[in-house]
Amino acid sequence: MNHEQDYDRDHDREDYLSEDHLRHILQSSHDMEVKLMREYLITAERVHHNPDLKERLQNFAEGNAKRTEQLLDELRNMQ
Repeated sequence: MNHEQDYDRDHDREDYLSEDHLRHILQSSHDMEVKLMREYLITAERVHHNPDLKERLQNFAEGNAKRTEQLLDELRNMQ
């Protein structure tokens, strides 16, 4: 291993995320997932000519719903 390229070999935690910063990142990610989920659901409701696309959009929304719940769990665990 090339220790000259090991950014943390001196154990300086310059890359450390504070609790507040991490919470902010998780909350921002949650907000984005909720927005995407809504967009997919609204779009799926408006698609009438392509049932395959409608189903894929609904599946995307379900994936976002799962990630949203996981992010909420992480945020709850931080409290």
